Amino acid sequence: MTTTHDPVPVPPAGDPQFVPASLGRRFGALLIDWVLCLLVSNLFADPVRDGWAPVVVLVFEYALFVGLFAQTPGMFVTRIRCLAWADGGRIGVIRALLRGVLLALVVPALLMDEHRRGLHDRLVGSVVVPAAGR
Repeated sequence: MTTTHDPVPVPPAGDPQFVPASLGRRFGALLIDWVLCLLVSNLFADPVRDGWAPVVVLVFEYALFVGLFAQTPGMFVTRIRCLAWADGGRIGVIRALLRGVLLALVVPALLMDEHRRGLHDRLVGSVVVPAAGR
């Protein structure tokens, strides 16, 4: 009796045919997450007056959702995931928290390499990929 095994997925760092998630999907995910953060922060602060509140919610959203599930709600809707560059697994809560803090600084996200990895992704060893392919 023979069994068929799914091939072991190649980590993004070692995949010569790696294709990152599109900028449109990434922006769409961030926009959805930002709206959710505005709604959540409205429960304990006035997001218009207290501009820090939605940013804090965004950082913690990234830590929780990316760290544990590899996707924020916005990433789920736009069908992308944030995975570890080296092995293709989850990046964990601590690295996701750091990624969220760096993303909140905005500038690191604008400094991308050929794999569309922003400085925040390179510093924590992550990459955003299409969810269907991983």
